[in-house]
Amino acid sequence: MFSHIMVGADDTAAAKGFYDATLGTLGIEPGFIDDKGRVFYRTNTGVFGVTKPIDGKGATHANGGTIGFNAQSTEQCDAWHTAGLQNGGENIEAPPGIRESGQMKMYIAYLRDPAGNKICALYRMPTE
Repeated sequence: MFSHIMVGADDTAAAKGFYDATLGTLGIEPGFIDDKGRVFYRTNTGVFGVTKPIDGKGATHANGGTIGFNAQSTEQCDAWHTAGLQNGGENIEAPPGIRESGQMKMYIAYLRDPAGNKICALYRMPTE
């Protein structure tokens, strides 16, 4: 459904350090910086990028928006969360844990990145 997701950050070096650490816990290679100073993380399922806003104004985060990254286990979610806290992220919402919605059971960890973007790691737990 998505080709890519791009978020804004005024300090792309800090963003790269944060996302290299958090996405690294999910098995994603460190990001690369292109000739325009943007940071990109490429996988077989899509691209995640960080850039200074093109209009030259300060970066802002989406109010009500969340970007979720797939995790393969609860342990991976916890490692992602810890790496984020150790690299400038802010803990938000409930602590990492199980959330249920109808038949679906998920383990979710939420953070705000150094630029204020709301992100999460999500593991869809097997149904019993």
